[in-house]
Amino acid sequence: MAAAKIKKGDSVVVLSGKDKGRTGTVQKVMPKDGKIVVEGVNVAARHRKPSQANPQGGIDRFEAPMPISKVAVADPKDGKPTRVRFEERDGKKVRVAVKSGETIDG
Repeated sequence: MAAAKIKKGDSVVVLSGKDKGRTGTVQKVMPKDGKIVVEGVNVAARHRKPSQANPQGGIDRFEAPMPISKVAVADPKDGKPTRVRFEERDGKKVRVAVKSGETIDG
């Protein structure tokens, strides 16, 4: 299995769709499904009937999963989308932004 290029906690930019250009932090990655959940992006609404667990009912808003191919890691230098490559620096394998050469991992 290949190493993950996008991980939980990364800052990402949406490349296409209704939220194109928006940035957010990755909350969850689902590699088997090829999906990702980004904070404040792809917000869906569900109308819920009142129940014993939720006596008020109402509209439930949540971030829906979106295809991982629709996002790119934000460059640490300028926040624009960039590709990611792996390099060995100081004997450790780290993720590097292709655009600026900055390391993404702490």
